[in-house]
Amino acid sequence: MAPLITPVQTSLDLPEATTVVVIGGGIIGLVAALVLAERGTPVVVLEKGRIAGEQSSRNQGWIRKMSRSAPDVPLAMAADPLWNGLAARVGADVGYRRAGILYLARNESELAVHQDWLDSVQDLALDSRQISALRIGLLAPGGRGHWAGGLYTPSDGRAEPTLAASAIARAAMAKGAVIVEHCAVRTLSLAAGRIAGVVSERGEIRCEQVLLAGGLWSRRFLGNQGIDLPTLPLVASILRTAPVQGPCDITVGAPDFSFRKRLDGGFTISHRGVLNAPLTLDSLLLGRRYLGALRGQWQNLQPSIGRELFDDLLLGRRWRADQVSPFERVRTLDPPADPRVNAEALRNLATAWPMFKDAVVKQAWSGALDVTPDSLPVIGPVAKIPGLTLASGFSGHGFGTAPAAGQLAADLICATRPIVDPRPYRLERF
Repeated sequence: MAPLITPVQTSLDLPEATTVVVIGGGIIGLVAALVLAERGTPVVVLEKGRIAGEQSSRNQGWIRKMSRSAPDVPLAMAADPLWNGLAARVGADVGYRRAGILYLARNESELAVHQDWLDSVQDLALDSRQISALRIGLLAPGGRGHWAGGLYTPSDGRAEPTLAASAIARAAMAKGAVIVEHCAVRTLSLAAGRIAGVVSERGEIRCEQVLLAGGLWSRRFLGNQGIDLPTLPLVASILRTAPVQGPCDITVGAPDFSFRKRLDGGFTISHRGVLNAPLTLDSLLLGRRYLGALRGQWQNLQPSIGRELFDDLLLGRRWRADQVSPFERVRTLDPPADPRVNAEALRNLATAWPMFKDAVVKQAWSGALDVTPDSLPVIGPVAKIPGLTLASGFSGHGFGTAPAAGQLAADLICATRPIVDPRPYRLERF
């Protein structure tokens, strides 16, 4: 069951022309549309299903700089003040709280990993630091876990995924953006090799530029254009509880559980030690590119062979503009949550903090991450098709960096000074 998103009344009419078309109504595309609208640039967002129906509402709501790879930290740093001012900007509470994030380590080996990360970002102005087991007990009292120490970043925070994208969408529309749901883009329309418009299931829209922010679907869309974007799906199972008296406002991640406080008084909980890796055709096509990641940060994968492989093959890889596209066949990707993984996460948490033993599970869901070989997104122009910009492959980090990532995409479209150096995110690095 998917999280319940705050509803937004979007447009029923499809414009004939605009300046920029955004493909994908997730939080990245919506932020880009808001920025463009604020700058007076006509923009239309086309979403195959409902806005934020996939990972933008299914993530855990963490906003962190901590433990990001060094090239990605500046984007996360740029997002912090934008999150802080977002409620005033969009006229609604999006649940942003700068309450800190704490990673727990059970042994010296895990602490060494945190120290290696601190060493890699020592030239950046971060407030991250290692803390003792005693300090963990003061920050998150009532625990019975045995920790060697932890990594703590007071300036990290959290927000509510089911509120944020909707509030951004409403603000973008108030500034003049047009958002159309249940309208899949099938392909691009080109003239002299560059963008001239997009062909949707409801007809063509002429435009000068396109931003592809389709999440996990961007690889398939680009593949139909003869462009390779290396991303693979990973599926995370998550649950939320009824209101419960938790240990702290800080978001906490241990090796085999995590929790963060919600606005409704409950907690969002997940198992940090397990991610499902459904095997698809792309697993075979791209697997070698991910060998380094499998030996590093993605050691906790749980491969599976199931209906995902057959569903993927049935969707097809090539289609014409006059044919029904994969994006119309699957409006919303809704993988089932793994009850065993969620139950284990809650047990592990209750062992460490017994106050969660009587927590009532209100809902469980899962979300599919679009992961690149280096876990960095692609944000930048697609050289093969002038006028096409890409913002995808966020590898589970998109929600936290969204205000800055969406602005970076808009900056590149507008050819203005980018909010951060875009070079780490170039498609050509692959």
